[in-house]
Amino acid sequence: MSAVTTVSKTSKQKVATLAAWSIVIALAVLALKTLAWWITGSVALYSDALESIVNVIASGAALYAIRLSHKPADQDHPFGHHKAEYFSAVLEGVLIVVAALLILVAAWRALQVPVTLDQPWTGLAVNGFASAINAIWALVLIRNGRSERSPALVADGHHIMTDVFTSVGVIAGLIGAVVTGWTILDPALAIVVAVNILWQGWKVIGSSVGGLMDMAVDKDEHMRIRDLISTNCKGALEVHDLKTRIAGRATFIEFHLIVDGDMTVRESHVICDRIEDALKAEIPSVRVTIHVEPEDEAKLPKGTTAVPFA
Repeated sequence: MSAVTTVSKTSKQKVATLAAWSIVIALAVLALKTLAWWITGSVALYSDALESIVNVIASGAALYAIRLSHKPADQDHPFGHHKAEYFSAVLEGVLIVVAALLILVAAWRALQVPVTLDQPWTGLAVNGFASAINAIWALVLIRNGRSERSPALVADGHHIMTDVFTSVGVIAGLIGAVVTGWTILDPALAIVVAVNILWQGWKVIGSSVGGLMDMAVDKDEHMRIRDLISTNCKGALEVHDLKTRIAGRATFIEFHLIVDGDMTVRESHVICDRIEDALKAEIPSVRVTIHVEPEDEAKLPKGTTAVPFA
């Protein structure tokens, strides 16, 4: 078994394990936040608990999408299943929006009939503990999601971190409500939470749609790819029409490689293999397509510039 295959399997297991643990942690946090709401009767804490229900559903969808995205290419999906994670992230964004709308309904009702909070300090302590768990786990998901090129894990981590920020705001506001006796602060905070959740949901959806639309790598990564090709192209003359796109963990690269017209197929194949090996060694899950052209028949696409090689 090659080192690349071993690393790929290890990465797959790591991402799937993190996704599975997300469900367990989301259920634990949901239980704690529901307890905090039950103790206090706070509509703001209710909104916090409601978002945790979304976390549970989203974590389950992320686990399914991650397992699907790691399936090898088949006859119906010859380029693989890498984009499956983007659909999970879009679903999570939609669920966030639904949760925000439900919170707005509950907050509006509470504005009509403000409720005095029961055992507020106990409820706030329970909610604070749940938020601390969320904060730690969100950082774990975001860090590992980026390193493993997993959109589903990154989206889940950002969603949970949004939950942390809103929870901190809710806790701070409810402390103010308890101290001042202004019960209207409770539903008002819930509305602020809902608006923030709507914004975060919109960002998650927008980011995922960008991935589904075959977004190119960023400028720095593009230059790194160009440098790798340039460093390992001895024997070729120039390259043009370099294109990239990202699909989940996979990066697709294609370009035209210009060689001397008298070069044999075997010689040009050796150059292509050298470039592909260099790219695969530096970029996880890369897919490379190289179109070899003889110098006398090479035609530059309009608006592109050939890159000479030393």
